Amino acid sequence: MYLKFDKKENILIITLSGELDHNSAEEVRVKIDDRIDRDNIEKAVMDFSGVTFMDSSGIGAVIGRYKKLSNKGGRLCVAEPSKNVNRIFELAGLYKVIKNYNTVDEAVRCI
Repeated sequence: MYLKFDKKENILIITLSGELDHNSAEEVRVKIDDRIDRDNIEKAVMDFSGVTFMDSSGIGAVIGRYKKLSNKGGRLCVAEPSKNVNRIFELAGLYKVIKNYNTVDEAVRCI
């Protein structure tokens, strides 16, 4: 799993590439939490365009970041999930609490 961080104004954009599974979820959690804490982030967009596979550990990583930001009064959304990842989000019911956007730019404008 590869992570890339960008900031647009006060919004952290996290671009994920590869598989978000039990092998990578802990590293993803640690790196994102570190960046959120270090830069005092309250709004974040997770770009899933490069994620090829996600399992329940990945769901846990996303929910954990959502809770972390929500506890600070912030927000998290996802953008550009692949067909397979989108299906996992739908089945898990994540879209009931986390907004999904077609593009990162749309997410940045709306968050």
